[in-house]
Amino acid sequence: MGKCKVVAISNQKGGVAKTTSTGAIAAGLAIRGYKVLAIDLDPQGNLSESIGADNQSRPTIYDILKSKAQVRETVQKMEAFDLIPANILLAQADLEFTATGKEYRLKESIEPILGDYDYLILDTPPSLGIMTINAFTVADDVIVPTTAGIFAANGIGQLYDTIKNVQRYCNKKVKIAGILLTKYNPRTINNRDMKELTEQLAQYMDAPMYQTTIRSSVVVEEAQTRKTDIFSYKADAAVAGDYAAFIEEYLKGENK
Repeated sequence: MGKCKVVAISNQKGGVAKTTSTGAIAAGLAIRGYKVLAIDLDPQGNLSESIGADNQSRPTIYDILKSKAQVRETVQKMEAFDLIPANILLAQADLEFTATGKEYRLKESIEPILGDYDYLILDTPPSLGIMTINAFTVADDVIVPTTAGIFAANGIGQLYDTIKNVQRYCNKKVKIAGILLTKYNPRTINNRDMKELTEQLAQYMDAPMYQTTIRSSVVVEEAQTRKTDIFSYKADAAVAGDYAAFIEEYLKGENK
């Protein structure tokens, strides 16, 4: 493929399937034959724990950012893709990383391994703090998962302002690749109304609304309980089909 593509999955609102989408996109790209590394930047460590990574006894992204570990020694081989895990220590980042150049810590830390992968997928925290800024500073694309809810939609506007600031000061190339509607049920009136609102937001942000939507499914929770991704757990599940269709749509958009 050539140059490694860095994709941040981001929304500061919780409950929008951000971490689920990160794992599914990473696994779906890996199934297509791409070399994929996911990086957990969320202090909750939900991505790490949901696919069975060791984020307690082995070095994490926090150790890399603190220069306590080399990036390659933190990479764990999971069932479908590679992962650099996170844990609660990363919650200190906003207090600890205050020196000049703090926005570039992640970019500088992962530079040695960019040539090893086709895609880096970043699971950002549910906030707009320093780790999210670091993610946008290294990213090419930002994919914004959101649910059909007014509060989740409102959050997109705040996210947009943050990305515009990063574009201005840290990373001119970063862009919002699109908005992905998750936990979607087209049969409910509220969701239909909210899809229209989210489409208006996408227009305001000059970013596409992906045609593919991701349905709610118990398969997501079942896969997490079994410490694996949805494709490795049940590739023929409807929600896995949704994510496969989304990846197809995303890749077509890349090649335009």
